[in-house]
Amino acid sequence: MTPHSLLFDSDSDGKSPSIQARVTSFAIALLALSVVLFAAFYVLQYQWNWSSVFRYKAKFLQGWLATLGISSISLIFSFLVGTIATVCYRSRFLPLKYLANLYVELIRGTPLLVQIYLFFYVIANAADIQNRYLVGVLIMAIFSGAYISEIFRAGIEGVGRSQLLSAKAIGFSEYQTFRYVIAPQALRSSLPALAGQTANLIKDSSLLSIIAISEFTLNAQEVNAFTYSSFESFFPLALGYLALTLPIMRLSRILEKRLRFDT
Repeated sequence: MTPHSLLFDSDSDGKSPSIQARVTSFAIALLALSVVLFAAFYVLQYQWNWSSVFRYKAKFLQGWLATLGISSISLIFSFLVGTIATVCYRSRFLPLKYLANLYVELIRGTPLLVQIYLFFYVIANAADIQNRYLVGVLIMAIFSGAYISEIFRAGIEGVGRSQLLSAKAIGFSEYQTFRYVIAPQALRSSLPALAGQTANLIKDSSLLSIIAISEFTLNAQEVNAFTYSSFESFFPLALGYLALTLPIMRLSRILEKRLRFDT
């Protein structure tokens, strides 16, 4: 294998790069990034203090598991909320349609920070909901559900009208049209956006620290306050979030390839 074939991608034969080429190129990219970071810290003459932070490894693990639990449950409910909002938006009953549209636009047009304060200190208190974790899950589900609803809507409306007419012409019912024509194409076109929104939900859950939910970010902030070691406290935070988001992105790529078809 020549050096050129290890470092350059060729689309002429339609083949993907070999495993050796991908590993080599990834190692070079990772090495380049590491050199840049090492050089920056070397210039600053930063004195690392990992020993003080390492004593709080259990706190990092507790926060990471809390973030994983909150994000997982929120994701399930956000898909449910997004699906309901999409169905309401496509309803012929105009008040329901406009209610769904108002919900999506308000959520997408206002900061999550404001929504957390409003939901926790006003709505949750009025409903006498005392469990902060339950409130956090509801907040994230409602917030992310609005974005998932838009992703679903765009995917469904992205199916060509000619295909819908063809399905009607061969005698498909509305259910069959949705099952065999709309759903496969909408799902494939929505996968990248859904993966991105799932990753955003995990990262956005860090804002729940403002209502004293003991998740990953809040625990890292507390370790930083205890040790005065900012970089040592927040590097594990970044790695922990990457451990949650990278598998989602990878799974999305695999599903995209499996659902790929010619149109």
